[in-house]
Amino acid sequence: MSSLLVKSEKRSHQHCITHITPESAGWKYVGFEVYELKTGDYLDFSGCDQEVCLVLVAGKCSVITEDSTLTDIGGRMSPFDKIPPHGVYLPMATDFRVIATTDLELAVCKAPGKSKIRKVRHLKPEDMTVMDRGEGTNQRLIHNILMPEHDADSLLITEVYTPGGHSSSYPPHKHDTDDMPRESYLEETYYHRLNPPQGFAFQRVYTDERDIDETMSVEDKDTVLVPRGYHPVAAPHGYELYYLNVMAGPTRAWKFHNDPDHEWMLN
Repeated sequence: MSSLLVKSEKRSHQHCITHITPESAGWKYVGFEVYELKTGDYLDFSGCDQEVCLVLVAGKCSVITEDSTLTDIGGRMSPFDKIPPHGVYLPMATDFRVIATTDLELAVCKAPGKSKIRKVRHLKPEDMTVMDRGEGTNQRLIHNILMPEHDADSLLITEVYTPGGHSSSYPPHKHDTDDMPRESYLEETYYHRLNPPQGFAFQRVYTDERDIDETMSVEDKDTVLVPRGYHPVAAPHGYELYYLNVMAGPTRAWKFHNDPDHEWMLN
């Protein structure tokens, strides 16, 4: 199995099914965890030098910090409801508790913090950018959760819906070179969900030199690591694909470079 493919696990320890750290991924910036909680379950997190964004993939919860309480937030019971999620931004050095008020699928996105002056804030669906991208069998739906138009230290977060028979993150693009303003260096995780859940999709990660060239079959709740290179995705007929992207790097900017072999299709 590819080292870039992280399978979900049923864990009794704090309900965690996915646990990715910079150390386990072999990079510097992105941390990513997924928790599955039953109604009434709770998690405590201790503040550190990282900023955190909680994304409620499905379900509702309350989030309590020393200075604020967000009570019973959330709206969708499945990511395939296709409405933007609720989220919570937590600046570095923030201690917090999450209490599930329904069954909850919670993504915890982490990256280096830089400032303690930012405040805890509720990321509401109406504040997120919703757009269609691409055309034909390359069309997909985008929810920008915490992209450059939203304030943060390091994190960039978006989610994508790819219909069955469609491609996305396509034409292939990369963001692995710190060459601003032309291209930014960003590590990235793809957390995949399939509808129906017994489905699968494909993701390729490759570089120009082909020192990385992996094509992976991804199943429901798998995560793909993109340390560098191009990273297109394809969903077979009959299975709708959702994925949550988390990115971070030395500069908080999403500047990408298309694979020149395939950029022609944009014209």
